[in-house]
Amino acid sequence: MAGTRSPHVKLPPFQLLLDRHSGELFRFLSASVGPVDAEDAFQDTFLSALRAYPKLRDASNLRAWLFQIAHRKALDVHRARGRNPIPVEQVPEVAVSVGGDAEPALWRAVRRLPDKQRTAVFLRFAADLDYAQIGQALSCSEPAARQNVRAGLATIRKGWADG
Repeated sequence: MAGTRSPHVKLPPFQLLLDRHSGELFRFLSASVGPVDAEDAFQDTFLSALRAYPKLRDASNLRAWLFQIAHRKALDVHRARGRNPIPVEQVPEVAVSVGGDAEPALWRAVRRLPDKQRTAVFLRFAADLDYAQIGQALSCSEPAARQNVRAGLATIRKGWADG
């Protein structure tokens, strides 16, 4: 039967998984989507994980599995931002940035990277995942994960040198 778990897969109680990884997933989402959208993305991540948990076929790296879900939820937030208008009282004559300097310039620079590079950098430095786990979370090979981190850092360094 497709989608059912084999009887040999031992899963810990979901609450234990939540307790063990919620802090690092929330930090990853805060860094990835910003503090305003992190709570919703975090809840969406765990609701999706809870729905999929009983059907899980491989429990060898539940941490990377959770980060893969969080990565997809972060992408959803970024896509939604492109579609959602930002309400303002008056339309300014000159474009202004929303949110001011509430976050460090480095994280703003990371947030401007292409999706895979941005997520790879966040997973490496905000979530402290190794390259194999990043590859699993991004559905790519370990060398591709390493290259996404390297390319993202190179782009940020270039922007710093040009700025």
